[in-house]
Amino acid sequence: MTSYAMRHDSSLLRNDDPQPFEVVNGDSPSPVVLVCEHAGRAIPSDLEHLGLAPQIMDMHIAYDIGAGNVARLVADALDAPLVLQPYSRLVIDCNRPVEAADAIPETSDGVVVPGNRNLSQDSRKRRVEAIFEPFHRTISDLIEKSHRTTLIAIHSFTRQFSGLQRLWDVGFAFRADRPTAEFLANQLRHRDPSLVIGMNEPYAIDASDWSIPAHGEGRQLAHSLIEIRNDHLRDAAGHRRWANLLSGAIEELASRKAPS
Repeated sequence: MTSYAMRHDSSLLRNDDPQPFEVVNGDSPSPVVLVCEHAGRAIPSDLEHLGLAPQIMDMHIAYDIGAGNVARLVADALDAPLVLQPYSRLVIDCNRPVEAADAIPETSDGVVVPGNRNLSQDSRKRRVEAIFEPFHRTISDLIEKSHRTTLIAIHSFTRQFSGLQRLWDVGFAFRADRPTAEFLANQLRHRDPSLVIGMNEPYAIDASDWSIPAHGEGRQLAHSLIEIRNDHLRDAAGHRRWANLLSGAIEELASRKAPS
């Protein structure tokens, strides 16, 4: 599994800050492209931790717990290209339209984010140009450089949210491509009949999403956003289990989408 990242000039990021994206297996000709928009929890040093206590960055509001680890293992198993976002969704959410209020949230699941309060348009623009735009340019480049047929986004969700218990083990989100989501769900049911699987649960693809509409629907790729409940992803054994389940399902999907 190969990995690389490129430095982009920016008025926001310093030389000692992480790059605005990471690519794994960038030279792979695989028909599958994987993305993980909420893999990381880095904060540019200029933003002074967004005014948050360190323990906040261990919470689901900062990143999708375990999703990056699963995505890397799936990329390794499939030898497929993967684009990961190292920066926290609290800095800028790379799966939201940049004009959306929650693209740079002032509060998240009841937690106030002081460094996001009353931002100027220039401050918002710096984050878009430094992090959001290079991340999505990289996804576009990977899709366009080879014959890609399939786009899969890997996320995780928390069991309890806004006082509600969300008991699905995994969910498949879709809007324009229900068949792909249903195919993947059926593959997982075959591999583990005990799984509780949600269709468009706990989230559905809608106007608040960015990656699947922009890159999947826009190019008419087979696509799905996969949400794994994050209490399954608290250790390496959980990461391996879910990576094995997903890589088998995605490999079967890709084989059916391959040109004859």
